[in-house]
Amino acid sequence: MKTIYVKDIFRKVPHIGGIKWKQCIPWNKGIPWKKCIPWKQAVPTFLFLGAMFLLGRSAGEIMGELQQTAAVVQESENWGLGFGQEGQKPTGNASAAELKKYDAYFCAEGEEKVIYLTFDCGYENGNTESILDALKKHNAPATFFVVGHFLESAPDIVKRMVEDGHTVGNHTYHHPDMSRISDKTSFQKEMDDVAALFKETTGTDLAMYYRPPQGKYSTTNLQMAKELGYSTFFWSLAYVDWNQDSQPSHEEAFEKLTKRIHPGAIVLLHSTSKTNGEIMDELLTKWEEMGYTFRPLSDLVD
Repeated sequence: MKTIYVKDIFRKVPHIGGIKWKQCIPWNKGIPWKKCIPWKQAVPTFLFLGAMFLLGRSAGEIMGELQQTAAVVQESENWGLGFGQEGQKPTGNASAAELKKYDAYFCAEGEEKVIYLTFDCGYENGNTESILDALKKHNAPATFFVVGHFLESAPDIVKRMVEDGHTVGNHTYHHPDMSRISDKTSFQKEMDDVAALFKETTGTDLAMYYRPPQGKYSTTNLQMAKELGYSTFFWSLAYVDWNQDSQPSHEEAFEKLTKRIHPGAIVLLHSTSKTNGEIMDELLTKWEEMGYTFRPLSDLVD
């Protein structure tokens, strides 16, 4: 957890941050006193602090909670990548060594031309089975990270994933911003509810693989996932395939996914993408022609 200084906490209190004290003296340069108070910021804060004191909360308790909240916000991250030379591994906003402390990964080590296929499944809209057909044709294993809604609405497709030999991982039940969840009970419930419904649906145990929704995470999240027995998987290659109102063309998809592929890539794709459903067979063929093979995520954790 990053160090949080008192001055940073005060900046997060609406009626303090960014207001110069001289501006709050009514007679300073003839400013009317009513204009010297940032009403929109001050009133909610004063009401909040006043209510807390009436409830018997001390200033120390209140500032302690503000500090805790600030610390959680401060440590939150959005997973991101920086790409350099074509065909080379990107850099993430956390190193592989740092992630390894939490049993987390974003690509494989080494230069072997291996690809780990992963799909995020938020809902079913008719494209997943085309993807499964292509994977079966190429004998390519994949991991599907599912949310509660997908399990509820497409149980037969989930069963097929298992029957075809694929792995199913945890993408949380409600797909929230998990970086905002700092208590282990709430975090665990998001995970356990998916695992329970998967077991009820398939009769098998869910793989202990976790993908943070939207790539939003905190080190606290990663530690909690580890303590629950999960390995966390980010990615080293993805593209904007999730927007249903603006699906990439086949050419755009091939441009991104063939030029940026690299040894040890963990590829993130969305099963909702019409483009992915249409190009999957040809995409896997192109990667094979480039000398790549496909492996399951279990190779990274076993």
